[in-house]
Amino acid sequence: MTANATLIVNARLVNEGREFDGDLRFEDGRITAIGSGLAARANETVVDAAGRRLLPGMIDDQVHFREPGMEHKADMAIESGAAVAGGLTSFMDMPNTSPPTLDAEALEDKYRRAAGRVRGNYGFYMGTSTSNLEHIQRLDPKSAPGVKVFMGASTGNMLVDDPEVLDAVFRDVPTPIITHCEDTPMIEANMARYKAQYGDDIPAECHPDIRSREACQKSTELAISLARKHGTRLHVLHISTANELALFEAGPLVRADGSRKQITAETCIHFLRFDRGDYATLGHLIKCNPAIKDASDREALVRAVAGDVIDVLATDHAPHLLEEKQNPYTRAPSGLPLVQYALNAALELVHEGHLSTAQVVQKFAHAPAQLFDVKGRGYLREGYAADLVLIDDTPLTVRREDVLSKCGWSPFEGRTFHSRIASTWVNGVLAWDGTQLVGAPNGQRLEFDR
Repeated sequence: MTANATLIVNARLVNEGREFDGDLRFEDGRITAIGSGLAARANETVVDAAGRRLLPGMIDDQVHFREPGMEHKADMAIESGAAVAGGLTSFMDMPNTSPPTLDAEALEDKYRRAAGRVRGNYGFYMGTSTSNLEHIQRLDPKSAPGVKVFMGASTGNMLVDDPEVLDAVFRDVPTPIITHCEDTPMIEANMARYKAQYGDDIPAECHPDIRSREACQKSTELAISLARKHGTRLHVLHISTANELALFEAGPLVRADGSRKQITAETCIHFLRFDRGDYATLGHLIKCNPAIKDASDREALVRAVAGDVIDVLATDHAPHLLEEKQNPYTRAPSGLPLVQYALNAALELVHEGHLSTAQVVQKFAHAPAQLFDVKGRGYLREGYAADLVLIDDTPLTVRREDVLSKCGWSPFEGRTFHSRIASTWVNGVLAWDGTQLVGAPNGQRLEFDR
């Protein structure tokens, strides 16, 4: 889709560690000029940013949009709209759908489903099981951002707990591996003890004790040892404990000599904004895997993001219906909807003095592009896709009636953020005007420059 030229003037651009005043022009879906005092052309749309911050669109490397198979909870079209409203212009969707994404045919089926329907740019992971090694070995590395390995409790047959299969996956994978790290036997033993005490109605605040920090650390240590053995590029998802941070190298994702970290870490916005004390009021609404843990973990994770121990910030957006969340503990599903307000929540860390806006942009836009070799996105650069977010520093209180996700609720309801998303452009087309989604779906398939 082509679009008329647009010139954004008087913006505070945030890109590659810098904040600077300037103007930005885009046309036909691409950024064509970044500078100061750019003159408007005939028939060009001019947007006066009036000093507001202009960011590259966020790239969320971890979402569960539930399609195919669980469309009663969510679907690509609706959830991508919620993401765009939140300034997330690209997403990478997980393979634990129904059926799971375990071969090239299932992978391409998801790309077909997305084409023409989704508002953000899209990529889909291949999954692993104990029986699909040959499909992983034959995977075209340009067709997926990575291969997801569930090394802990998961959905259906996607738990890989056979040591020989796990070793072979790390040995043969043609893309980065991303892992969910929790040790299933430890979790099952903890669950048995709590069920013996409480039955099915286990208090929600016990969730971080059942899915314990020890279970996280043991599994993360195993993944790192396999990656080191085989030289695999490993990205460990949703770090939730202070304990695991010592396992990762501090420093920039891409070093001065152009080399990349081999083993990287990610955390999610809910681990930076919630802790054990919130179970008392939110209960199963913040039940997720791995579990939200203690305030000391939350504080350590914020420091680790600032200190470049954690490389990527994501959502792990995983919606469930409210009535499902109201079940007793053993039947209440894990996961929460986050894409619409994740960037607002991340910018709260800026308002609180923990991070700079440039650090949020690095963790939520540049780093996913770097890590997964995303072509032409994630930066404010001439020639790159015009995926853009304009931030307005006026208060926003989250209300249930404003939630766009199909599940219809947010864990942030009632919270007031200091910033809101004023506009989002996807491939040079306005997709969110600050109050509503506009235009037709304009998302494109992500390309991986490998």
